[in-house]
Amino acid sequence: MQNITYYLKIILVLGKVRITSFVAISTALGYVLASGKIDEGIILPILGVFLLACGSSAFNQFQEYMPDSLMKRTMNRPIPSAKLTPAQGFMIASVLSMAGAGLLFATGNIILFLLGVFTLLWYNLVYTPLKMKTSLAVIPGALIGAIPPLIGWAGGGGELSNPQAWALSLFFFIWQIPHFWLLLLIYEEDYRRAGFPTLTDIISRQNLTGITYVWIASLAASCMLIPLFGMSDNLLSNIILFVAGCWLMWRTRTLLKQFEQKNIIRFAFMNVNLYVLAVALVLSVEKLL
Repeated sequence: MQNITYYLKIILVLGKVRITSFVAISTALGYVLASGKIDEGIILPILGVFLLACGSSAFNQFQEYMPDSLMKRTMNRPIPSAKLTPAQGFMIASVLSMAGAGLLFATGNIILFLLGVFTLLWYNLVYTPLKMKTSLAVIPGALIGAIPPLIGWAGGGGELSNPQAWALSLFFFIWQIPHFWLLLLIYEEDYRRAGFPTLTDIISRQNLTGITYVWIASLAASCMLIPLFGMSDNLLSNIILFVAGCWLMWRTRTLLKQFEQKNIIRFAFMNVNLYVLAVALVLSVEKLL
């Protein structure tokens, strides 16, 4: 029993469950906004995306176990720490990915399957190699966060040609960029040690934090496109979304002056993620009531 628990914990770390749970939440949001309900039809899309995201994350750790071993933040991951061999990591990643893809295929909606497989291929065959070549890899990489809500939307019976779906997808696309750049500002030395090109090699930390704040403001602005496209027509919900956007910009404003302090950057990182969760909660509750 202890061995099972031990290896289960390893698989959870390999699959980056804290991150992939967020991916599942964005899928659920897309489903609820398209269908207006939570029913048994939501299970396969959410579980399929979750397992596929875990598999993709595991493949990423297999691909990057050498640079991971050089970074304090990642050196204790299963493969760099020798809890798993690279071959074992690859096998687990394959099983998780095939299980996730299989569940999306089992929905009977081929669009979900194709979007899911495309996301995995984009993450592991485009974004992951690109990170070693350019510090701007996060821009095409942000596409990875924009697709799960579309999978949920299509799973809930929504048409992908609907502008509402793209407004939702844009919100999650924009979120990826300040999310990553704040991580970069926190773990800048780690990324350099592992050989990843960083934006701070090109521009100063002050400039990067300023640009990141602009993206945070853009995230708040993109949220207001959601009611404009008719996904939220409740006045109270729209006021909450507007106030939440103002709150986010106010809470992260210290980035502009205290850009050298990592505790300020961590605080901004936490608030950006809390804001996205709050938006998902407000939109879901409104749609279900």
